[in-house]
Amino acid sequence: MAFEDHRAHPRANLRWPVSVQLSGAVAEGVTKDISEGGAYVCCTNPLGPNEVLDMVINAPDKPLNVKAEVVWSSMSGLDDEITPGGMGVRFLNIGSEDKRIIAKAVAEHLSEDMESEELQASMFDTLEID
Repeated sequence: MAFEDHRAHPRANLRWPVSVQLSGAVAEGVTKDISEGGAYVCCTNPLGPNEVLDMVINAPDKPLNVKAEVVWSSMSGLDDEITPGGMGVRFLNIGSEDKRIIAKAVAEHLSEDMESEELQASMFDTLEID
């Protein structure tokens, strides 16, 4: 049975540096994937569910200031390359311009992925098997 993604917003595998601030402490991480509504942040000491935190996401265009809530966290996955330790966060407060920056980056990334898949499919179609 295939996994169905029921998220409200498309998500892309974009690696952007993140600074997480909670109670005066700052931790560093990097997004594994991101959407207009949230992100998975890889970090060595993820916070627990329901923690509310301030984040600065260092997008290529400009830093994005976001208030977020931890939805789930994991110290490490079965395979740290596939599911590294970190936390899934839902954005609670994000400016409309920052949301547009994320939406644009996600759309561009997904478009590049589709073009790459189409190119690979067309290359496969042109192969002749004897």
